[in-house]
Amino acid sequence: MTIKYEIGQVLEGKVTGIQPYGAFVALDDEIQGLVHISEVTHGYVKDINDYLSVGDEVKVKVLQVDEENNKVSLSIRATEEAPQVKPKQPKQKQEESQTAGFNTLKDKLEEWMKQSDYKK
Repeated sequence: MTIKYEIGQVLEGKVTGIQPYGAFVALDDEIQGLVHISEVTHGYVKDINDYLSVGDEVKVKVLQVDEENNKVSLSIRATEEAPQVKPKQPKQKQEESQTAGFNTLKDKLEEWMKQSDYKK
């Protein structure tokens, strides 16, 4: 059987089976492909059943075609726009004070004793 799909092609398919590792998607009457669990959506997927059900119509992108073994690797994630990631805010520099910098344990111990009202 010759696989008539090409890498990068975006297609419509129907979910025909679900396993813990991914979902099988029928591209036509003869060819099914596998959407690995990591290709279901952006982010971590713990349980694929939270995202897909048998019978769902899905848009997929062909990632890999293995004609020798009649396998097609698919991605749903590749058809979706990646979520915007907020840039991390730079940490504000702490104002330098008398306590900033390196303190020896002896100095800190004296400070802690004063704070706890330690009396000899």
